[in-house]
Amino acid sequence: MAISAETIKELRALTGAGVLDCKKALDENNGDFEKAADYLRQKGLAAAAKKATREANEGLIGTYVHTGSKVAGMVEVNCETDFVARTDTFQALVKDLAMQVVAARPLYVRREDIPADVLAAKQAEFMAELAGSGKPADIVERIVAGKADKYFQETLLLEQPFIKDPSVTVGDLVTQAVAKLGENIKVRRFARLEVGEDAGEAA
Repeated sequence: MAISAETIKELRALTGAGVLDCKKALDENNGDFEKAADYLRQKGLAAAAKKATREANEGLIGTYVHTGSKVAGMVEVNCETDFVARTDTFQALVKDLAMQVVAARPLYVRREDIPADVLAAKQAEFMAELAGSGKPADIVERIVAGKADKYFQETLLLEQPFIKDPSVTVGDLVTQAVAKLGENIKVRRFARLEVGEDAGEAA
């Protein structure tokens, strides 16, 4: 079936994919707009996974100061080129991440950043909560794993629900930006400052 230029334009606006990719996606899905959009998203996510090993030494440091200037967030986000760092898409991502740091109070960027002793203490805490429960070992193991996942979602920046759209995680948001911009993007570090908070309490 014939694919209209308007449909291709709409698909491109939605997905950020190139004109030829949009036309191919529509052709391969018999003009079905939703299926074509999903096809492009999957293709973008697969491409993003391949880019994750590439060096990312450019980027920006973004800041967000909440109304009243009592709390602020700062985040360093890296990409591969200065060209991408200067795009509106990348700059919007960095600002959103700084806002996330202020609003959601993460403690670490990713799981590998959690100190081994902190992780061990949390595991022991979860086990202690179930001590004497009489539940079978395999059930206890599943409950502890569930508690650990909840802890990760609360404290890890990349695993937190995105404050502007809780249906996606911050990690998903970064992956979508990788697919759209065509470069590896890494959240390197962040800091959160709040008036009256002790230095040891800051993230």
